[in-house]
Amino acid sequence: MRLSKITTRTGDDGTTGLADGSRLPKDDPRIAAIGSVDELNSQLGLLLTESLPEAVRKQLLDIQHELFDLGGVLATPGAPFDAARLAKLDTAIVRFNADLPPLKEFILPGGNRAAALCHVARCIARRAEREYAPLARENLAPMHGLQYLNRLSDLLFILCREINRSEGRAETLWQRG
Repeated sequence: MRLSKITTRTGDDGTTGLADGSRLPKDDPRIAAIGSVDELNSQLGLLLTESLPEAVRKQLLDIQHELFDLGGVLATPGAPFDAARLAKLDTAIVRFNADLPPLKEFILPGGNRAAALCHVARCIARRAEREYAPLARENLAPMHGLQYLNRLSDLLFILCREINRSEGRAETLWQRG
């Protein structure tokens, strides 16, 4: 595989090219969704520089690959996103949630640094989901991608809790003001 050069200057006019050769304005909703998926992937990369339980590390690396695929789907109008990815997330949600204590109150983002970084990733996943939703609603992107982002934010919340639990860090419960 030969990669093209990075500096093309084709975006100097305020447009970005898609995989099919078409160009969109840089502020197009599709480009915003691509950007948020990329930002989420980068945030997970930052999280992966931290000390993490090996099962969490493997799960996050798998998610990074799937997010790269999702970005490719967004950059290729009409491309599918496999529904089997949802089942993988559902399995991970059940697996990582199994040993966590039930929640009786909201928790505040934080704990150790890795859990805090994971909370930021969760928020970026929610933004990516919000930006992806109109594309799915208009059939401009596959619905499974929207469902994937929704489930992913749930999994990231659970992973935040798992990271804190593995380090012996208590969660900070929200106290009603």
